[in-house]
Amino acid sequence: MSSENSPKPPAGVLERGISVLECFGEDHLRLSLRDLADRTGLDKATLLRLLGVFIKARMIHRYDSSTYALGPALLHMGMLYRDTFDLGSRLQPALRSIVAQTGETVALYVRSGDDRICLYRENTTKEVRHHVEVGTRISLKDGGSSAHVLRAFTGGTTPLARDIQEKGYAMTRSERVAEMASVAVPVFDADETFVGALVVLGLASRHNEAAQRKAVEIARHELAQQGFRTAPPASWTPSVTP
Repeated sequence: MSSENSPKPPAGVLERGISVLECFGEDHLRLSLRDLADRTGLDKATLLRLLGVFIKARMIHRYDSSTYALGPALLHMGMLYRDTFDLGSRLQPALRSIVAQTGETVALYVRSGDDRICLYRENTTKEVRHHVEVGTRISLKDGGSSAHVLRAFTGGTTPLARDIQEKGYAMTRSERVAEMASVAVPVFDADETFVGALVVLGLASRHNEAAQRKAVEIARHELAQQGFRTAPPASWTPSVTP
């Protein structure tokens, strides 16, 4: 990277340290010293001093290949952050925002044996809607987009497996309840744990395929804002639910 295109390095020591940590991401799990210099605009001598501090604090790990990655201390901090906020306090704002933007009911289902349980739900204000109470158990055999997602990510089988793998969501129309359409995405927490299936559902006559695809975009954005992801990590494999 030329000096003309290099980012302007932060002035403060703390800001410089933060800029180093922010270089890492899902597509950049390991970076070389040159990579870090290109991304931060910091000279290599400064970077080596900062990296030395981070390595000592276990916030950065240095591999024998002279590449760097985030260290285990950050995982510990991340787990503390997650424990500070329970699942509901992070999911409910996302659900409310999705309802506000789509105008349709949103719910999160988890698998329990051969059933799915409604764990969280926000209902649309529209008069015609499908209503399920939180805590309701529904057999996975009854179908519905969330059932297909739960099967796909808990070691089960589903005829929509290919769609879920390629598109990242399941879409159904009048499958479990006549005249209702739904689309569901998988939800993973920051520690790569599979949480469940988030579903947006509404009357089929108004919740057409274009609206369903738009709902997927909205759901992905709002979940990401709360630290969730809707795509399985590269190293993730489903656990089989009996």
